[in-house]
Amino acid sequence: MHPPQVIKSNALIEASYRLTPAEQRIMLACIAQVRRDQPITDEVLYSVSAADIAKMTSSHSKTTYDELAKAALRLKRREVWLTERANGSGSHEETLVTGWVQSIRYRKHEGRVELRFTKDMLPYLTQLTEQFTRYALEDVAKMTSSHAIRLYELLVQWRGAGRREVEITWLREAFQLGDKYPAIKDFKRWVIVPAVEQINEHSPLQVKWDQRKTGRRVTHLVFSFAEKTPKRPHRRPDATPLGKGGKSQKSTVTALYGIKMALIQKSARPGETYEDTALRLLDEAKQSKALEK
Repeated sequence: MHPPQVIKSNALIEASYRLTPAEQRIMLACIAQVRRDQPITDEVLYSVSAADIAKMTSSHSKTTYDELAKAALRLKRREVWLTERANGSGSHEETLVTGWVQSIRYRKHEGRVELRFTKDMLPYLTQLTEQFTRYALEDVAKMTSSHAIRLYELLVQWRGAGRREVEITWLREAFQLGDKYPAIKDFKRWVIVPAVEQINEHSPLQVKWDQRKTGRRVTHLVFSFAEKTPKRPHRRPDATPLGKGGKSQKSTVTALYGIKMALIQKSARPGETYEDTALRLLDEAKQSKALEK
């Protein structure tokens, strides 16, 4: 079975917000449940149980539900600042300040919480074209640093390049650090070093980093990264299984998200997986129908 995938718009990946690791896990577990092959409204409920979180983190804590409930309550109060340019281009930036969720329901007897995303948040999770980032939920499930999860997302956004340079001032704003760690040595010690260590330990990426100066002042961080050699790679739905002696067998997958594989294979762009292609075709079909109305 293909592992749960987290898919976010790049605007949300680069947004300014602060969540604890527990709050991040709730959000990511729900985002991984969002269907992109059918219309989604802000009335849809997404459910996360203490057992889900325990399995995700390989934890056996008896207080998992209490931690889940407290994190969900805090999540209701969290804000996210999203900055985009009008119509995706132009020189004028627009900033949207919104919440992640509009309501949360506790089901204590079931050890779970249910939530609804805000209406403003849905476009950044569902109406995705080419500007989105995808990764497996398990890539970050065991990270205990919220900065590690955020940094990992910023790196996989540039997965194809294997390198990303970020301005320290911008990164501090994205992480909403405020007045914390004003000295660059403290910022590196308490934010960057632990984040990179956790990414290297728990994710599919191996990361190295350096700094760049503007004049005599350190202003940018430069991250270089590459995929680790997987010990047990997950076979994609579009992968071709091997028979005896390593001979290829014909894939039994005939469609993804209701789209025939023949069309997906014909429409795939360089560097796209078949799943990426299927999601793009769905979005293009939705846009075409919207223009016809």
